[in-house]
This record gives sequence, structure tokens and C-alpha cells, in this order.
Amino acid sequence: MVFKKLLGAMGAGGPSVDTVLDGGAVAPGGILSGQVHLQGGGTDVEIEHIGLDLIARVEAEHEDGESEGAAVFDRFTVGGGFRLAAQERRSVPFRVALPWETPVTELYGQPLGIVLGVRTELAVAGARDKGDLDPLTVRPLPVQEAVLEALGQLGFGFRSADLEYGHIGGTGQQLPFYQEIELTPAPQYAHAVNEIELTFLATPAGMEVVLEADKRGGLFGSGHDALTRFTVSHQDAFALDWNTEVDGWMQQLVGHRASYGSHASYGSHAAYGHGDPYAAGSGYGHGGADGHGHAAGHGGHGGHGGHEGRHSGPGMGTAIAAGAAGLAVGVVGGLVAAEIVDEVGDFFEGDEEDGGED
Repeated sequence: MVFKKLLGAMGAGGPSVDTVLDGGAVAPGGILSGQVHLQGGGTDVEIEHIGLDLIARVEAEHEDGESEGAAVFDRFTVGGGFRLAAQERRSVPFRVALPWETPVTELYGQPLGIVLGVRTELAVAGARDKGDLDPLTVRPLPVQEAVLEALGQLGFGFRSADLEYGHIGGTGQQLPFYQEIELTPAPQYAHAVNEIELTFLATPAGMEVVLEADKRGGLFGSGHDALTRFTVSHQDAFALDWNTEVDGWMQQLVGHRASYGSHASYGSHAAYGHGDPYAAGSGYGHGGADGHGHAAGHGGHGGHGGHEGRHSGPGMGTAIAAGAAGLAVGVVGGLVAAEIVDEVGDFFEGDEEDGGED
């Protein structure tokens, strides 16, 4: 984005900031890098703090329905403690590790409708101002891609994806929200379920895969939800027959058999802990960056190539392109792709505006 003059807490003539992310999508747990470019204003100033906030557009359920808000899910300090002279140009490089549970925004270049951003905060002489806002693009980890690809090949279709405020009970979830990918059932399961909801909860060691089915009712009974969970390691991405593995998960989920394979389920009917994130004192933001326990060497998951031996037909990438073309422009109806960034900027700024010092 172009330089943004900080005119709020710092007054006219203050410094400008432009954050430029290095090109390409980043995987969960991977390294986000870039440069914060500063342009001095009319006078010398002391730059006390340069911070980056990771922000997500999140939906929350209430007694009165649903609402949307902006959640800060990680914060980093990337610079500060220097004087910026009038009209001086200075660049501050950064490298930060994304949380492992960072939502996936695209698959094979197809947007999923998830809106994430990186917001830059500059603190000068005790005043803080939220400056530049840039879109964040996140690609799936290889094991996430393998599961999604298998679902597509098995005949499941992509319906939508969103971020839900709350906690999935009994899991190791760290962020205050989770990503939910909604799928239409494959033909062989259409008689049993209306919809499948999929959530990935990644860790440095592997992944919890949470599956929930909206089951159809029988002749004399109403439908109900079924939920089950499985764990896989990152190394499994290139070692398993994923079509067979995922089909086994689905058979267990819809009740065709009690157990499946070596990747055990942790049980079912875990509670979804929804609260009101907009109530006073709700603690909607996640807090400091150190709470995630990022390990060194986050980028060592391998690439996304080498899948030819596992795939034999159209997968989830094709399903997204064919079935969600209208959704791919973003969660705000009617926008074209080029307008998403501006809309997100307006939304974040308006929804979290707190004026001055935090």
C-alpha cells in the first residue's frame, strides 16, 4: 500500500508508514517477512515502537443472531527506539512466525472467502496510531492440502468458509476463533448428511482434524449433529493414501462403523464455546505473541509438489473454482477482488477504532 500519513494521534506533519510484505502466500507456522518503510514528517520524532497486528474478520453467534467483528490474533514488536529525522526515509525489516492455527485463505490460488490483514502500529512520543493495513494470504500446509484434495476427489463440494468466534471443547485450540469449512456431501453420503463442517487445528507436531456432520433425520426422527476428531502428523502428508483415509473418517462420522484405522478419534459431540466478544471485558484479542510457543524452523514442512502419485482426478481446488466462484471475491457480498483490501481496511479501522493510546 502507499505511504499512509499518520494524522490521528500524532497530528498533521507526522511520519508516514508503508508496510510491504514479501511476495507469495505463507503457510501456518511459517515465516512472514517484509519491510516497514518510514517517511519522516515535518519535524524529528522518536520512534518508540513499531508493531504488527494480525487481524481476522470473525463471525460471532449471539442470542439475537450473528454479528461480525475484527479480532487481533497475534501481535509482534518489530522495531523502535530510534530517532526519525524530518523527511528521512528508513526501512525496518522483519521476520515473524505465524501462529500454527492461522486460517487458510486460499487453495491452489482460489480464495476461500477468509479475510486476514496485517496492520502496522507506530508509537511516537507516547501516542500510538494504527497506520498501514495489508492483506495476508495464507496457503495450506501439505497435510491440510492432502485432506482437502481427497475430499474433492471423493465428491465433496466446497460451499463456504468462515471464521467462528469461540472454542471447540476438548481440543488444543489456541486462538479465540476457529476456521470452519463447509462442504456439500459426496453422493454416497448425501442420504445420511446435509452438510459437513471441517476444522483444522495445527500444531508444530501435526494436526487435529475436526469433522462435524449435520445428519439427516429418519422416517420417524429428526436429524442431529455428529462430531468426531482425528490426529495426523505433518509427515503423513506424503505417506498416506488420503482418499482411503478420509473416506474412512467419513464412514465413522456418519455411523457406518464404530472405529477406523490407526488415527484414533477423540470422541464426539464436543461443545462449541460461543460467547459475546463484543461485551465489555470480553478479551476479544488474543494477546501477546509469545503465547503460541513458536518453535524454530517453522518453514520446514516441505513444498506442495510431488503429489502426482496420490491424485487421480479433480480435487477440492476444482470444486472451489467451480462451486464457489461467487464466494471467492470475499465475505462482503458484491465486492470484486480488487475492492477487498479497501473494504477490509475500512472495516478494521471502524470496528477497532480506539483513538490514541491502547
